Amino acid sequence: MADGKDGLDGVKKLSFGAVLRFVAVRWVEHPAMLARTLGGVALATVADICTPLLAGRLVGDISTAPADGGRGHLLHDALLMVSGLLVLGLVGVMGRRSSYLGISKLSLAVMRRVLDDAFARVQRFSSDWHANNFAGSTVRRVTRGIWAIDTLDDTLLLLIAPEVLVLLGTTVVLLVRAPLMGLVLAVMVGLFACISIWLALRYVAPTARISNEWDSRMGAVLGDAVTCNAVVKSFGAEEREEDHLHSVARTWAEKTYYSWYRGTNSANFQASYTLLMRVVMIGLAVILWWRGMAGPGDVAYVLTMMFLIQGYLRDLGQQVSQVQRSINEMEELVGLFSTEPAIQDAPDATLLEVKAGEIDLRDVTFRYPSQEKPIYQNLSLKIMPGSRVALVGASGSGKTTLTRLLQRLYDVNEGTVLIDGQDIAHVTQQSLRRQIALVPQEPMLFHRTLAENIAYGRPEATREEIVEAARQANADVFISRLHEGYDTLVGERGVKLSGGERQRVAIARAFLVDAPIVIFDEATASLDSESEMLVQEAMTRLMEKRTVLVVAHRLATVRDLDCILVFHQGQVVEGGTHESLMALKDGFYHRLVSLQTLEADSGQAGGRA
Repeated sequence: MADGKDGLDGVKKLSFGAVLRFVAVRWVEHPAMLARTLGGVALATVADICTPLLAGRLVGDISTAPADGGRGHLLHDALLMVSGLLVLGLVGVMGRRSSYLGISKLSLAVMRRVLDDAFARVQRFSSDWHANNFAGSTVRRVTRGIWAIDTLDDTLLLLIAPEVLVLLGTTVVLLVRAPLMGLVLAVMVGLFACISIWLALRYVAPTARISNEWDSRMGAVLGDAVTCNAVVKSFGAEEREEDHLHSVARTWAEKTYYSWYRGTNSANFQASYTLLMRVVMIGLAVILWWRGMAGPGDVAYVLTMMFLIQGYLRDLGQQVSQVQRSINEMEELVGLFSTEPAIQDAPDATLLEVKAGEIDLRDVTFRYPSQEKPIYQNLSLKIMPGSRVALVGASGSGKTTLTRLLQRLYDVNEGTVLIDGQDIAHVTQQSLRRQIALVPQEPMLFHRTLAENIAYGRPEATREEIVEAARQANADVFISRLHEGYDTLVGERGVKLSGGERQRVAIARAFLVDAPIVIFDEATASLDSESEMLVQEAMTRLMEKRTVLVVAHRLATVRDLDCILVFHQGQVVEGGTHESLMALKDGFYHRLVSLQTLEADSGQAGGRA
């Protein structure tokens, strides 16, 4: 499923086993670290299994020692058992140390790899996916899932694995020494495991999943409000946003409490069951002793073993619940990996080579995923290399859609888009977008230095090249006035700069990339007169010897371009120079220019009044 949407927040739902397989595959990718971890666990587990045996042997020796003579041999044996217990203790410490060091390296390696892969995957999801998912929610899914991997690794490899081994080992030993007790223990342990797993998967997991979904939603609300803080302030809406978060947080708290309530019920049941098991096993040992079928050493072994097993069983119940919580917290992260990007490179994709810059759309039909009616129906259009073309028309007529298809942010439903005769569906997306420089209406800047933002398309550029690009874009003047110059941090999304300054930084980026095709998408729509003049000068320089597409609503800015294409309901209804289109008195373009002229005159009259 491409860019799937299955859950509360557009996330594909996965089974318990699918998430476990996801983690297990990544363990196997680091065999040395995994072997060190499991080797240490096995060593410590063997020490734990052998400890009750030696303790029982020691009690048996002491309890059977004669009151007079002949105690030397038993004393020697008892001291040997004490030494054995000491050795087993040291072996357990060494084994656990080895497993802790191994799991530390393994978990960090897996977490780092999953983080890298998740980030790479999210970046490659389609524009439509990102438009339908909150950035804050996506970040929360990834970070929560990454830390859940750490918890899951610790729980499965350091806690549950040795617990299962100890339970199996002690059960086998008891089956050999006392078959009846071994059989009872095996049945009770098996029943405990089945009930614990059922409680975790069927009783606790559903509520935990809902709790995590609301946790993601709460992160989305926080991120959205913080990102749009300027809008919040401009409308004095702080209390309204606080109320919105309070409402979401209240629901999250209710869902989370219910999940924790069920988890507590599960833990209480498991604790009661282990107490019952201990009473049954010790009572059975006493009965066998009373009947002469077990000695003091056997009873001591059972007592020691049951205290050991009860601790493991109590922990096992808690750990199964912890695994369930970790799996729930990872579901949304793993769901990202099971979601295929809607736009992918073809298996035989080649690198795009642009020498002239000709753009050719042939019988293109396209419909946005969220719409039923196609915006283009068999659209054919050719833009000659090196020409400067304006795309004009009413909102929703298909102007910006053309630029998105050209960048392959969406795939056409039918037809082909070619650049210099190469079908863009069969070239790599990276090589395609490197040949196209975009100057949008609202440039997005990183919270990095001006130099880094200008050089984003060419990070290897020298400082001299960066300064020259800024000079060409009329940006060097305002940058040189800043205290830290090109090393000035611009703030999140470039909030420290004015709209005109951000626009000139975006143009400087395009100069530095030196792409053969340039797209200006409403680049001067929201600028004051002085900023517009500076941006227009920079745009004119950038247009030289390139194929240029200018999406514009303000028609006064495109009069001098080589060609103006007029869009109406997804079709090019007119094309030509400003003069030739104005000659069509009943034409669409003539009507648009007349309306804008009328609006401008009305605005000036209102200003004089």
